Amino acid sequence: MLDYRIIPVTPFQQNCTLLWCRDTGEGAVIDPGGEPDRIVSVITELGVRPAMVLLTHGHLDHVGAAGDLAERLGVPIAGPHQDDEFLFRGLPVQCEMFGFPPLQPFSPNRWLREGNSIRLGSHELTVIHCPGHTPGHIVFFDAEGRLAHVGDVLFRGSIGRTDFPRGNHRLLLRSIRERLFPLGDDVRFIPGHGPMSTFGLERKTNPFVGDSQP
Repeated sequence: MLDYRIIPVTPFQQNCTLLWCRDTGEGAVIDPGGEPDRIVSVITELGVRPAMVLLTHGHLDHVGAAGDLAERLGVPIAGPHQDDEFLFRGLPVQCEMFGFPPLQPFSPNRWLREGNSIRLGSHELTVIHCPGHTPGHIVFFDAEGRLAHVGDVLFRGSIGRTDFPRGNHRLLLRSIRERLFPLGDDVRFIPGHGPMSTFGLERKTNPFVGDSQP
């Protein structure tokens, strides 16, 4: 089974997740937006053997420490979908806009697409392309553990913003309703910010994308 530890980082308190296989100890860091020293400390504390850095999308607060962390750990970076490439090229502008320390553009070692699989030890994550918040946003789904890492697509009681460049509100709603909710009401999800929830709870109560909404 895959285990996890959520590590909120930076003043934005975005959720960086350390995910690992209990059987082998092999793991991945998902969306390291900052504070690489803290993330490495947790990796060491838990005895995880990191194999990769995984990114759900290209916004600064989710990729800010990816390059530094990957270099320190000697691991590749995978994700998101290549439609977010413009965000990686524009990282210096994002840093200036949000008051982050300067960060040079970089590219992941591997772009990911719908249906790709990521193996961690004896377990597998499925890649689901969920555009809307950004055009290249992806979700990592652990079918066996019934756990999804949804980045900024969906939150408890809310949804991702679509007022950033190339955001699309209608497409975001479609991604949630047609690609996430069908995975099952029992699926728990870790959002990019804030507390965990389940798809079932959001279908019932979410004021933006719940079943009661048109």
